This record gives sequence, C-alpha cells and structure tokens, in this order.
Amino acid sequence: MQFTDLKSQYAALKGSIDARIQRVLDHGQYIMGPEVAELESALAAFAGTKHCITVASGTEALLIALMALDLQPGDEVITTPFSFAATAETIVLAGARPVFVDVEPDTANLDVALLEAAIGPRTKAIVPVSLYGQVADLDEINAIAARHGLAVIEDAAQSFGAVYRGRRSCALSTFGATSFFPSKPLGCYGDGGALFTSDDRLAQAAREIRVHGQSARYRHTRLGVGGRMDTLQCAVVLAKLERFGWELERRAAIGARYRELLAGVEQVTVRPDRNSVYAQYTVMVDEREAVQAALKAAGVPTAVHYPVPLHHQPAYAAYATPDACPVAARLAQRVLSLPMSADLSEADQDTVAAALRRALA
Repeated sequence: MQFTDLKSQYAALKGSIDARIQRVLDHGQYIMGPEVAELESALAAFAGTKHCITVASGTEALLIALMALDLQPGDEVITTPFSFAATAETIVLAGARPVFVDVEPDTANLDVALLEAAIGPRTKAIVPVSLYGQVADLDEINAIAARHGLAVIEDAAQSFGAVYRGRRSCALSTFGATSFFPSKPLGCYGDGGALFTSDDRLAQAAREIRVHGQSARYRHTRLGVGGRMDTLQCAVVLAKLERFGWELERRAAIGARYRELLAGVEQVTVRPDRNSVYAQYTVMVDEREAVQAALKAAGVPTAVHYPVPLHHQPAYAAYATPDACPVAARLAQRVLSLPMSADLSEADQDTVAAALRRALA
C-alpha cells in the first residue's frame, strides 16, 4: 500500500502523459513553450478567474503574490502557524513580518473569530491556508480584509479543485496560490505551481516578477525571481487535467467512506457549505507515535502534517511567544494523515480503517 498512489494514476494516463511529453521533446521549447499558455488558459477557466500565472512551485506562487503587493520593511502579514514552512517563509522573504493567528480545533483552518484582533497599523495582507483540501472561511476573511483595506492571498497548495459556497478555491480572494507538487490533488512530476487573480494590474506584476522583473526582454522594471514553471511540467498537468474531474469525485467518495468507516474517531471536520479535495485524510489521535507504529506494523503508511507549528520552529520563534497559538500546538501533537489518493481501493481503505481501530482500542 502506498500513502499516495501515483503509479496507478500514471498507468491510467500513460498514453496522454507520454504523448504530451513527447510533443515537448519534439518542439524543444522547454521554457515558456506553448503548453504554458495552454495550461494557464485551462486552469483559469477551471478555477473561474481572469488570470492564471504558472510558476516554479507553490512556494514561488506565495512569494510572487506577496512581492506583487509591494510590501515594505516592517509591514505585517497575518497567517496561521499550522501549515508548511513556506507559508511563513515567503512572508519573511518578501520583507514582512508574519503575525500568527490560531486555528479552529476541528478544521485546523484559521480561526476567523481571532482575526480582527490581530490586525494592526502595519498589517498589509492576510494569508489563510486552505488546509487538508478544505477552503478556509474566505467570505468572512475577505469581509474583514475589506474593512481594513487588506489583500487576501489564499494558500491553496492543498485545495485546488475544492468548492466553497459554489465557487472554486483560488478564485475567492485577491490572489489564490496553489502547488503542483507530485502528491497534491493535481500534481506534476517535479515542482510547479500557479497563481490566480482577476486583477489585471496584479496579474501583470506577477508575470513580470516570475521572469526576474522583466516587462520586456532585458527591461527590468521591478525586482523579480526566476519563477517560471517549465514546459514539461505544464505538459504533465495538462494530461492529468483530463482525469481531474473524475479524481475529485473519487476523492469525495473515498473521504465520505473513510468518515463512515472511522465513525467515532476524531477527524477533521468538513463544513456543510464547502467540500474537501482531501489532499490528506487526517484524524486526531492521542499517543500518536504508538498508533503510527501499530499502523506501520500492519503495512499501513502514515504521515504527520504538521508535527511542529511554525511559531515553535527556530526560524520563526521570534515572531510569537511559545504559548501564542495553543490550538495549533495541540493539533501538532495529535494529527495523523492516512493513505489517500483517487486510486485507493476499498480493500486498502478497509485495511487502513481496521488497523487504526485496532491501534486505538
């Protein structure tokens, strides 16, 4: 059993993926080839935004979005401490200071009830994370941001394809930033990512920033990065898009079945006004190391997303006191992610559920 079954996915899409890659090898335009614009058009149409800008990774997507906001030294950006390091890392790299707001105990997403109290005179943006595949409370976050004149960047590295109150993740705020890391719901075969916006000015800024701040060849009008997504990776994602709708349906069905099989086990809650694409299927357990060991002995792979909250990480400890976000700290001790992918069989799912119940007994 694999934690994320990419081999079965490739077997199902082998013809399309191989043909797409061969086409790139034939035309030889490995940087900014025609597949880049084709993918951007397809992704923008899928998400429901005016613009999509493909970039080198999910991290670059966040960094470029923040750079497009023209942050100044001392500016503050509010985010959650319960995320991968890139969420806070890019804020610091953009020259700003992260301000951590605690998360909800049942969804692990940013707790909107605590948000407004964290806004200060130097706050310029909010970066909520749509964790585990479920969109955060974006309408409420956007309303607070609008009252204070702030930008909102959805860290949608785990939620591309998710629906929130009838709209897609990445089309809900100033910017949506996603990742195509191989294990994501929509992944490439290396690093890749995308930015989404319907703001013409910000889209142009993002396009310039991803090519070293160029507005034309060798004309550098702003600070930028080498942030392009290469043509081969765009070709892989184009091929995977053919099956993505089916995979989203499968993820929803597998998530619902997990919920039934694990009734009585504490699990991440999915709100009724949205769905999840289940980038991970996550439960909360006590004595996690013992549970993991028992699952490993039963042949069930697991992972922890994430074992140390960002405000407890040495690189970011200066931005908050250790006791600042107790819910995130507690979740970090208890979350456990189970095997999840569109090709997970019912037999393997039964094995996972039975092994977990035995471990918890």
